[in-house]
Amino acid sequence: MRLKRITRSEIAFYQFERWQGLAHGIFTRNGGVSSEPWASLNLGGNVGDRPEAVRENHERMYAAAGVNGARACTVWQVHGVDTLIVTGPVRGRRWLAQADAMVTDQPDTPLTMRFADCTPVLFYDPVKGVIGMAHAGWRGTVNGIAARVVGVMQRAFGCRPADIQAAIGPSIGPDRYQVGEEVVDAVMRYFGTTDGLIRRDPRDGTAYLNLWEANRRDLERAGVEDIEVAGLCTATRTDEFFSHRAEKGRTGRFGAVLSL
Repeated sequence: MRLKRITRSEIAFYQFERWQGLAHGIFTRNGGVSSEPWASLNLGGNVGDRPEAVRENHERMYAAAGVNGARACTVWQVHGVDTLIVTGPVRGRRWLAQADAMVTDQPDTPLTMRFADCTPVLFYDPVKGVIGMAHAGWRGTVNGIAARVVGVMQRAFGCRPADIQAAIGPSIGPDRYQVGEEVVDAVMRYFGTTDGLIRRDPRDGTAYLNLWEANRRDLERAGVEDIEVAGLCTATRTDEFFSHRAEKGRTGRFGAVLSL
């Protein structure tokens, strides 16, 4: 899979080229109606932006992706590993539950989440017709959220890991994600090594985490063979993406959406 940048009605988003028959997109921050510091396609409803602007931005995202916004499903993201099996939206509720991943085999049921440095991980099993999406920050990553989604797809829908295609989207890159020693210890506990996952600055020994490689390795350990890494750093590309770290917390959230 390779990334393709698409612009529709001033809305810019990325698709994985291999999934051209699958409605999906990882959206940039551009083309919305929010003012600074959330300019402009902010999808985060709890960052201080005007609710009406956030609603309009969602509508623009759904229209650009060609999905049914009335059927869209999302969760209240809490940096955990809980994974929901989604059958459709719940009347009168904006969020299905507190969770950080969703899977579904239902057509016309878009999954959508919000990001600002954490890693979007998208899943697709073309054999069983199942999709999934995860929000993987460092906590979710070192607790195996990527592998957790694979396990749910296996148990709930009979997916074979070898049939699952996974895509690791834009997030903070390994050169920008400085972390503390508690994160280094958590990486060691979960992966059994920090090699290729933690880089030390030779000048002062500070640690940097490679979220892309950590999630790729977790997927691989779960049996997934087809893994694409976007390789786009949100902290470096604040012209395209919101970055909580680079913008010191005063920023919006970009969206990802995926639908059968």
